[in-house]
Amino acid sequence: MDIKQLHYFAEVAKHKNFTKASQVLYVSQPSISKMIKSLEDELGVILLDRSDREVVLTDTGRLVNEKALKILQMLEDLSSSVNELVHVQRGKVTMGIMPTISALLFPKIISGFKKSYPKIEIQMVEYSAKQVKMQMEQGNIDFGVTVLPVNTQLYRTVSLLTEELVVIVSNHHWLAGRKSVSLTELQNEPFILFTKEFALHDVVEQACLQAGFEPKVAHLTSLWDFCCEMVASQLGISLIPRSMANRLHHLAIHAVTVSQPEIAWELALIYPRDKYLSYASRAFISYIKANPPNQPGL
Repeated sequence: MDIKQLHYFAEVAKHKNFTKASQVLYVSQPSISKMIKSLEDELGVILLDRSDREVVLTDTGRLVNEKALKILQMLEDLSSSVNELVHVQRGKVTMGIMPTISALLFPKIISGFKKSYPKIEIQMVEYSAKQVKMQMEQGNIDFGVTVLPVNTQLYRTVSLLTEELVVIVSNHHWLAGRKSVSLTELQNEPFILFTKEFALHDVVEQACLQAGFEPKVAHLTSLWDFCCEMVASQLGISLIPRSMANRLHHLAIHAVTVSQPEIAWELALIYPRDKYLSYASRAFISYIKANPPNQPGL
């Protein structure tokens, strides 16, 4: 049994006439008769009563016609759905994003993308930078937003944001009046670091080690607000991206540029090299490359 058999049979059943079905299908009447006869032989039943001028469905013919119409409709729906996917009219993209910083970038990105592709669903889930890679390895997300560098043998990257880290201090701190500071000047300061799940923890720690000292960690936190309140209360200093510092609006905190060395912070969209990309995912990548996000706070 094949689709052509069902298609020809359904047309004859619809028009109750071989001649009309032949005209609709642009197929000769003998070919249609032969195709339906082969379907009857395969099923071992008579589908059409041909004794009168008008073709009449038998009881088994009515059953087969009902099922055939459903199958043909499903195939038509399948074809339409595939066509919509291929032409990026529909689909779904699931993305793991870093809290807070990603929130500065992605509302505008998603808004612009949805205007171009209104039927593509974008699902965003918050993870730390390190959790993003784990979720991607498990196949739970299509893309991840994390901090570079990453293993480029495993991941492809699309740069989103490059900025510097600044040190935030209390307004009563001895650095509050400074425009810039070298990293080595901070070696005796108590640091408020983010927990090890955050890429920022490793970036700050490595920068300090390369400058010749190990940071004195006073507190570890996973909350931006808590970090800022600790700094404002003169319990330590912290290094954070400038875009975040510019949005603190905390009267008791001052941001100072780290000039020697400048600590780079690069945010990127990453996705596995060896994974199949859906048409919706490809469209999202192309959109970001064509519409790079503005770098907030710079």
